[in-house]
Amino acid sequence: MRRSGAPPGAPDRAAVARVALGVAYDGGGFHGFAGQPGQRTVAGALEGALAELGAAGSPLTCAGRTDAGVHALAQVVHVDLDPAWLAALARGRGAQDVSLEPGSELPRLASALSALVAPDVVVWRATVAPPSFDARRSAVARRYRYELDLEEHGNPLTRHVSWHVGGPLDLAVMRLATDPVLGEHDFAAFCRRPPDRPEGPITRRVTDARWVADGPATLRFEIEAVAFCHQMVRSVVGAIVAAGSGRIRPSDVVALLRSGSRSGAPPIAPPHGLALVAVAYPEELGGRWEWPGSRAP
Repeated sequence: MRRSGAPPGAPDRAAVARVALGVAYDGGGFHGFAGQPGQRTVAGALEGALAELGAAGSPLTCAGRTDAGVHALAQVVHVDLDPAWLAALARGRGAQDVSLEPGSELPRLASALSALVAPDVVVWRATVAPPSFDARRSAVARRYRYELDLEEHGNPLTRHVSWHVGGPLDLAVMRLATDPVLGEHDFAAFCRRPPDRPEGPITRRVTDARWVADGPATLRFEIEAVAFCHQMVRSVVGAIVAAGSGRIRPSDVVALLRSGSRSGAPPIAPPHGLALVAVAYPEELGGRWEWPGSRAP
């Protein structure tokens, strides 16, 4: 029996199917991922699509709450859905049985959602997840990519997904400035502090950070960590680009890390060059999620 007062289509929490979604989006037209009253958000678009399909009142949890203007190729989202509703949608017009066991793929759900949120959002995967799966808390790694355009005049075809800095930048210096970021550090100097933590260290562990030249006028920064704090990647990129342009020295990045303060730090990079490109979970909870055909680091 459904809970008293539950919205039509909302699942009974005593008997739900947890579903994980792989979501890609162009963040340029959204005020971030998380739902906000009066703002167009990715979560709002997905929740609206679920409601239109008959699953109203199903809140979403994501792997990483991207800011306004930030993109994603592999955002991971979980949502609890009514198994009867889900099975009916998965069957479509056919009469075949549908498995809702963990690991079962739900292509009809992915395509139905994509049809309602396209072209800015694509749901490229939907799968039944174990009940213990949590898109945010179960994640063991997240990977972001930042793109730089070094063309003199800027490439108009990539202006929405890359930061035009106009070069030249010294890649060797940038790589030296990146080395101190690897490992476990207090990243307070590179994070926007949450209101409930006005002081103290903000420790994060970075497992990979590298610059890749994708041609004579395009640079790509790849960074992976267990978790990131607010605006961390954009702050790191801003500092490293400042080193590559000669405005600061690579050793200044070390000094910033040790200072624990954003005072005097270079301006952060703009949001539109940043994308969430992978999220990893323990193998028993689904392993690594990446956009099909993603470039190797």
